[in-house]
Amino acid sequence: MSSQYTAIESDVPQAQPAGATGPMDNQMGGEPNSGQINSDPSSWTWIQRLKQSSHPVALLFYIGFRILPIEIYIFGNFFIGFITKKNRFILHFIVLVLLISGDFWNLKNVAGRLLVGLRWWNEVNFIESSSTGEFENVWVFESADPSRYINPIDSKVFWTLLYGQPVAWIVLGILAVLKFEFLYLILILIAIFLSFTNALAFTKCDKFGKANNLATGFLSRASGTILSRLNPFASR
Repeated sequence: MSSQYTAIESDVPQAQPAGATGPMDNQMGGEPNSGQINSDPSSWTWIQRLKQSSHPVALLFYIGFRILPIEIYIFGNFFIGFITKKNRFILHFIVLVLLISGDFWNLKNVAGRLLVGLRWWNEVNFIESSSTGEFENVWVFESADPSRYINPIDSKVFWTLLYGQPVAWIVLGILAVLKFEFLYLILILIAIFLSFTNALAFTKCDKFGKANNLATGFLSRASGTILSRLNPFASR
């Protein structure tokens, strides 16, 4: 298995211009406004924190898809009992499969790109040099331009839920074994596999992006230094 790295095109809104002011700027640099949030971030409520997101809709969908499957797994049978008394397990299982699949797709294709500027996918390429018709599994990683602003609220929520959900599924898997709920254990194993795949892929993608940015910055500074020294008209 090998990996490739590219850069995401700037197809999402950028950070506020240097001259633009937000709620914090208005409180610190302008006249106080009693209708705005407290300038002390430690006293903010969760709603106030989420309002500072650069992509609040994407963030809400991300939180929903991360938390809802676990809540439906725990309380779903209770609520489904109000709808029907027959085939509750089948309906519960189908709803969970749809939510887990939706969470995987949303995280991989939407949330990662908008919230932290990362995206990944997997390709299977034919190895031309192989005489036996072998294929190569390739991980492809993309990251946004280093100059793009990554909102700390978006980043913190993204990475917390990215690693937190697999842990929750593992705990539920242990409980399912203790209760001998082996059919539910199959579903939990699927959820663990998908959540771990996304966690591993985004971790690799983040590391590749940081390494690429460091290498690009180093080469840019080195080439600039060399050219300036070779330029006879450069000031010394």
